[in-house]
Amino acid sequence: MDSAQAHHLAVIAGLPMPPSESIDDFYKTPKASAHVSKIAGIVNRFKHHPALLSWCVGNELAFPYKPKYNQFYTIFNDVVDMIHQDDPQHPVTTTIMSFQKKNIVNIKLRTKIDFISFNIFGSIQTLNEDLQKFNWFWDGPFLITEWGIEGPWTADSQNAWGAYIENTSTKKAEQYLSTYEKYMPINNSRFLGSMVFYWGQKQELTPTWFSMFDENGAETEAVQVMHYIWTGQKAPKKAPVLKYMLVDGKGARDNILFKPGITINSKVYIEDPDTTGLTFKWEIFAEDWFKPNGAFNQKKPKEIKNLIIGQSGPDLKFKVPATEGPYRLLVYVYDQKGSFATSNTPFYVLKNP
Repeated sequence: MDSAQAHHLAVIAGLPMPPSESIDDFYKTPKASAHVSKIAGIVNRFKHHPALLSWCVGNELAFPYKPKYNQFYTIFNDVVDMIHQDDPQHPVTTTIMSFQKKNIVNIKLRTKIDFISFNIFGSIQTLNEDLQKFNWFWDGPFLITEWGIEGPWTADSQNAWGAYIENTSTKKAEQYLSTYEKYMPINNSRFLGSMVFYWGQKQELTPTWFSMFDENGAETEAVQVMHYIWTGQKAPKKAPVLKYMLVDGKGARDNILFKPGITINSKVYIEDPDTTGLTFKWEIFAEDWFKPNGAFNQKKPKEIKNLIIGQSGPDLKFKVPATEGPYRLLVYVYDQKGSFATSNTPFYVLKNP
């Protein structure tokens, strides 16, 4: 909270709640009352903090119909009532995934929150229509707490062996702008605003899929797009503009297969042919594509060393790994103004491709 204040930011403070499905092992046990008391302590500790904007009770909870979940609603509303009583100066929300009518119905009829928050990605394309069609039942205020580019869950972004195809940072920046301009309900009087999906720098299938910054704070073009969206002014600096990468003359969707140990040439194509002042950092790592527990690894995969034979600006020569399996070649292109761009390409190593 203090850090947010120092950076002139306001905070929607998240108050974690177990899933509603935890009815027997949480909501119908003494744990629930203890949890409400703990949240009350947090609320009373921070309710006067100048950076606080509102409270968010739970994240992407399900709000079921069935009477067996009544105790979930009792505890949920105990938290909301406590906040309204102890801190009437700050409104209360909860987030739901996309525009789900069932959840909205139960939130309206069975809770006492002040506005609904949507975590929304691809379904933002139908949000204006969804809001209009359901206006007869629910016409309350709403906030969009997650929006952005599509994630690796889109079916059409995979190649033959299930590796996900990631756009260049340049293409992603274009998508941020077009999504906002086409679909954000900025003219809806109920719309309270939007929060772009921000991970800073985080591994999500790849180290760069959603990351707006690198580990040292350098920024992608997406940050500069958000600067324009929020201020109406173009950012004072411009990240390198990448067109595409070719590995052995092939693109990411070409199901690239290599024999172990052979030498391959790769090139990343920049819009400005003058690459003076740009620094190219190449990495090769084993693909993080297997999800034994249904979730991607949150640790950045280790770079495989000693594979790069030589590089000259946007051109790279590397040795294919000796072990069979899926891999990914990634490039970071840095300028001298604190900006960078990224592109990557998956490939598969087979003894007899």
